[in-house]
Amino acid sequence: MVSNKWSSVSIANATGLVFDRVECKFITDFMLTDKREAEVRLAAFKHFGNAQREIVSASATVNLIGSTTRQVGVGVIRWLHGIPYGWDYADDTTVYTIELQHRYKSGPEHPKGRTIYAIAAPEGSAVSGNILNWGYKQDDEGRWWWIPTYRSGSAWAPDFVTVPNSDEGTYSISPMHYCVGLPESRIPEASAKGWFWFRGGGITYGRDPDITEPYFSV
Repeated sequence: MVSNKWSSVSIANATGLVFDRVECKFITDFMLTDKREAEVRLAAFKHFGNAQREIVSASATVNLIGSTTRQVGVGVIRWLHGIPYGWDYADDTTVYTIELQHRYKSGPEHPKGRTIYAIAAPEGSAVSGNILNWGYKQDDEGRWWWIPTYRSGSAWAPDFVTVPNSDEGTYSISPMHYCVGLPESRIPEASAKGWFWFRGGGITYGRDPDITEPYFSV
């Protein structure tokens, strides 16, 4: 089983698209160098009336390189999509979509939480009548300290408690803010491999289009 399949983060209905090239824009967050980085592409799909689909074309793959600190990134792709114009008249239910796909190139991270030793109880345990507020405890040097204590047999007891890290260790990629067909005069650099631009990090070329790579069904 291939675990790192392509995931579609957004879908644009391209049925009846007049122009043979498109431009899309998306936003990223928490893309950190060598820790959580993505590779992205555009892919076109033919959808059938039985809720099945097949990939018909894809752009090249590019690597989005993060930064050392959190930054919001902006990406633009201009692509010559290569899908048919209009409806497929073989039946009246076939449509075409263009999808922004991503998967991890590095990561995800697994940030550790913080473990503390505290008087703890299962969630929802009553406080009133179950904790003896404060008591005395003598340390190894004979000194007495005023400390919180608990009632014997109550749900409350000293324990190690792990506070999860608020950062889940993943990057974020927004859906396409737009995916619009444009004429050659507007985006002459569009090609079958795709033209890519990214701000808020770096970008490197990954590999040529490959419609045989595995992807999640949606």
